[in-house]
Amino acid sequence: MASKITDDSCQVSTFQGRLQLDSFMFNPDAASGGPRRSPRLSTTSSTSVRPPASSIISPTRAIIKRKASTRADDPTGADDDNGDISSPSSSSTTITTTTTRTKRPRQQSGYAPPSLYAHLPHLPDAIAPNLLILFIGLNPGIQTARTGHAYAHPTNLFWRLLHTSGVTPRLCSAAEDRQMPALYSLGLTNIVSRPSRNGAELSRAEMDAGVAVLEQKVRRWRPEAVCVVGKSIWESLWRVRRGRAIRAGEFRYGWQDEGENMGLLEEQGGVLEEEERVEGVVYDADWKGARIFVATSTSGLAATLKPHEKEEIWKELGEWTVKRRAERAAATAGIVTMEGAEDVGSMSLSVFSTVE
Repeated sequence: MASKITDDSCQVSTFQGRLQLDSFMFNPDAASGGPRRSPRLSTTSSTSVRPPASSIISPTRAIIKRKASTRADDPTGADDDNGDISSPSSSSTTITTTTTRTKRPRQQSGYAPPSLYAHLPHLPDAIAPNLLILFIGLNPGIQTARTGHAYAHPTNLFWRLLHTSGVTPRLCSAAEDRQMPALYSLGLTNIVSRPSRNGAELSRAEMDAGVAVLEQKVRRWRPEAVCVVGKSIWESLWRVRRGRAIRAGEFRYGWQDEGENMGLLEEQGGVLEEEERVEGVVYDADWKGARIFVATSTSGLAATLKPHEKEEIWKELGEWTVKRRAERAAATAGIVTMEGAEDVGSMSLSVFSTVE
């Protein structure tokens, strides 16, 4: 059976169907008036109005913290940290961005009982006979107690100030603290033996109690000088000796008057108890005590003085140390020379008697 095909049934293929692709083609005339939108959506009514592209603010720009100032149009003088950022157009949309910064809570400093750090060991003294200087620190810090070496915290300036001032000819490390008496005739001790995080965790009572212990150490070991490493230590010495706090006009860094010397034997009538004597120490009856040099604190927490101001104070101690070390070396060389001459003289007499 043959079918009859008419011209009306032979239609050319086309995409003019349901998709209507022409509606989704880019139209430059329509794009110039605003953001590109689908014609289908433009026919629907919308209650929200999209702000112009110029009013859109990126998140990065919105987070910028502006300086706090009182604006002329704001009678309340509100802080700009939480201020508004608006579009310049008349029909602008206001975008308010609030930036909240969480501040790190400041650690409270106050007295801490010894039981808080009872798990940390105490630091032993580094003392020997014939010391040039005995350094008196406040007490061991946490890092010092953990490592077992004096002034071990990286921010502590003790070892650097020893070198820059001339007290030591080279930069020493905390690990060499036990060797300081043998290397450079320098001793190390503290007014309080127990460790703590900072000086604020110590009480005045335990600091004052350490003064008598220090006096006994100086009497026993007889160093030439004593260096007080920190103002608070000298304040304790002053408070115990005079029964009152030191006044602002009475304090000064550097060498103190000879009347302030440590280790005097007046309390015992100039006689040292036999059990306090140490082998190798020369106990002169007319010993006048050890002179006191008050130096700055070397702790990284002590920021009252700048580094160059601390170095200037320590330099005075360094100059004295270099001078006394040279005098000691010359005296030792003189003794060796005299002993050598006596040996030569005895040998000559021996040869002469043999010839006879």
